[in-house]
Order: sequence, then C-alpha cells, then structure tokens
Amino acid sequence: MTIYPAIDIKQGKCVRLVQGKFSDMTVYSDSPVQMAKKWERLGAKYIHLVDLDGARTGQSINSGIIKEIAKSVTVPVQLGGGIRSLETIKDMLDHGVARVILGTSAVQNPLLLKEAVAKYKEKIVVGIDAKDGKVAIEGWEKVSSFSAVHFANTMQEIGVKTIIYTDISRDGMLKGPNIDAIRVMVESCTIDVIASGGVSSINDIEQLKQTGVEGVIIGKALYTENVDLKDALEIAEER
Repeated sequence: MTIYPAIDIKQGKCVRLVQGKFSDMTVYSDSPVQMAKKWERLGAKYIHLVDLDGARTGQSINSGIIKEIAKSVTVPVQLGGGIRSLETIKDMLDHGVARVILGTSAVQNPLLLKEAVAKYKEKIVVGIDAKDGKVAIEGWEKVSSFSAVHFANTMQEIGVKTIIYTDISRDGMLKGPNIDAIRVMVESCTIDVIASGGVSSINDIEQLKQTGVEGVIIGKALYTENVDLKDALEIAEER
C-alpha cells in the first residue's frame, strides 16, 4: 500500500481546509516546495498535490510552484485541482508531474476524459469526491446526481486504472475515514482505489489497509502530527 502525503496549495501556500470549505483554512507553510522535500526526506514514495485555486475556479495561479515541486523531488507527484483541458494535462505531464487527477471535468466533460485516457492511459487518475454517496464537483461546492460507486464503474469501463475516493464529510475533520464506504468501493470495482479524507491515526491506516485500497492520502493528520509519516510508511509496507 502506498502512503501519499498531501500538499494542498492555495495562493502559493501550503494549507488545509475542513470539509473542503475555503472559509475554514489553516496555513501550514509558506513553501509547498520545502514541504514536498520534507515528505520525501522522511521516506514518502509518492506525493499528492492539490491546486485549490484551480479546483475552485478552473484557472491555476499555482502552476509555477507545482512545476518547481515536480522538479525538486525525485519521487513521483500526482496533481489534482482545476485540470479541465488536454493542454493543461500535457503541460503538467511535460513538466514532470507523473499523474494528473481529473475530478469535475471527469463528471462534466466525459469526452475530455476519454481523450485523456486514450492518450495518456494510466497517467490519468479520476478523483471521486462523495457527499452522502453522491459525486461532488467544483471544489466540492456542488453535488451531482451520480452515485459514487456507479460513477467508479463507468470510469473503469472507459479505461481508468486508478481512482481517488474522498468522503467530504470526513475530510480535514480528523474523525477517521468512512471505512464501510471505502470497502464497498474497493469491492465494487477492479481498478485501484486510493482512499482520502479523515485519516486521524495509525489505527485508521491499519483499518484502511485491510479494505484492500492501493493507497491512502494523508493530509491534516501529518501537519497536526496526529500521524507520524514514518510510522504510516511502516504499516503500509508490511506484508
């Protein structure tokens, strides 16, 4: 299982939101680049980046920092938030981002998703953000009519190899992930599922590993030191 330390970027800073609310934000570092180097130094094998400005508006003001992170670390990085065109996907992949995550655009623009998967294959990941079992879009500020599990199966049919499943109600709350919903998602499709949202302790990571997820994204718990990255990596790498 892979542990993905999360770096959420807003206006050039490393921040965390609570339940995706931009009004409830904490700044943890003025340098996302240094934060990425820190997680790499502590043993992370992959880093998860979110462009919050891009997620909300569809326009990125953080692309320079994201490219600098990709250049500054030797481990792969994946990026989500506001990626809504093939041009942006190509630009990020050309500048060292290993995988690009489509969220809102996967829901609203299936043609873009199909073209991206056909061209870039496993480098395209789909983020499924769920609220009460329905897919949320546009920086989590709107909820669509799609059920998360049904949408995951549709992604699988298109050829997507990996999804990131986030339960918004748990995100940034440090109240533990929705283990039952994640288990249902893993059992409902054959593609890799990365769990995100709510991780608050080493016990959460142990429970998530038992569901069969490919990986776990950890955000706030690392920044508040509720979870030590080295401890999380040890559990993830145990056979």
